[in-house]
Amino acid sequence: MEANRVYNFNPGPATLPLDVLKEAQAEFLNFANSGMSILEISHRAPEYDAVHQKAKADVKALMGLGDDYEVLFTQGGASQQFAMIPMNYATKEKPGAYVLSGSFAEKAYKEAEHLGVGTIAASSKEEDYKHVPTQSELKIPDYASYLHVCYNNTIYGTEYHYVPETKGVPLFADMSSDMLSRPIDFSKFDFIYAGVQKNLGPAGVVLVVAKKSLLEKSPEELPTMLKYSTFYKKDSLYNTPPAFCIYMVGKTAAWIRAQGGLEEMAKRNKKKADLLYGVIDASEGFYRGHAEKDSRSFMNVTFRLPSEELEKKFVAEAKEKGLSGVKGHRSVGGMRASIYNAMPYEGVVALTDFMEAFRKANK
Repeated sequence: MEANRVYNFNPGPATLPLDVLKEAQAEFLNFANSGMSILEISHRAPEYDAVHQKAKADVKALMGLGDDYEVLFTQGGASQQFAMIPMNYATKEKPGAYVLSGSFAEKAYKEAEHLGVGTIAASSKEEDYKHVPTQSELKIPDYASYLHVCYNNTIYGTEYHYVPETKGVPLFADMSSDMLSRPIDFSKFDFIYAGVQKNLGPAGVVLVVAKKSLLEKSPEELPTMLKYSTFYKKDSLYNTPPAFCIYMVGKTAAWIRAQGGLEEMAKRNKKKADLLYGVIDASEGFYRGHAEKDSRSFMNVTFRLPSEELEKKFVAEAKEKGLSGVKGHRSVGGMRASIYNAMPYEGVVALTDFMEAFRKANK
């Protein structure tokens, strides 16, 4: 571990590749020999345009998508997309259909419901979001304008391990917390979005990757900055974009490509998850995973201890060991270890070694 740095298990903002941070640090004061920081340079400058276009190209290359898809950079977090999507694509006659698999999936649905254009296709809420609804559980109206899924659920530690079959209904996905973490047939999705602060960069920008046919036209009555067509037609440059955030997304995408792409990310992420879930499963009930095994997330591992008192002790002692951010979300309690692409295997080894020692000392 680098001197003065901890293993950062926070769910977002989250750990970033150390190589990326060092590269950004090295060129922070004089970006591309401009004599200015990337924070100061004009978004209309050719130096920034090169960053913008390469970031888009690297993302599309990692996803294996062609010219029928476009990459946008928007703002407002995934939370703003929860409203923009139904505003742009759903109507009362053709509502958006939502799969409720966790807190953020539910929040997305509530925005559509507030607008009067949402319906529920499936839900695991009554089972405390312990699993992702299966294909057989999906009831998608054939008149739906889209099916919306949250592909990874950070709070509950569940993740889709299949691509839903929609029988022609456009498939929309919030991939905020597992974007570019493994190979997926992204061409089966019509619209993907991700708040990048979990797995791809700093907070402040949303990555949208969608079919051009969806982005070309938005309802005329919408305000300019709530139309996806505005971002599409102006290459995400209608107003000043969050240039530094896009710059960091580009560097992270380039880092993923240099490491071996999504296949290598998946291999590393599975190895980390297998180690951590293995310790939980072998703990004789001391650690209890929240998610059902066939829905377990490779990004966010959630678990409980025998008592809340022990959980508080676990968090305090973990922090003393340089293991930061392991406390679960306030709405569910317990523990959560976020092991995104940038979390090194050594960090998970350090966490599991601590977990074993803590269990033996407190059982």
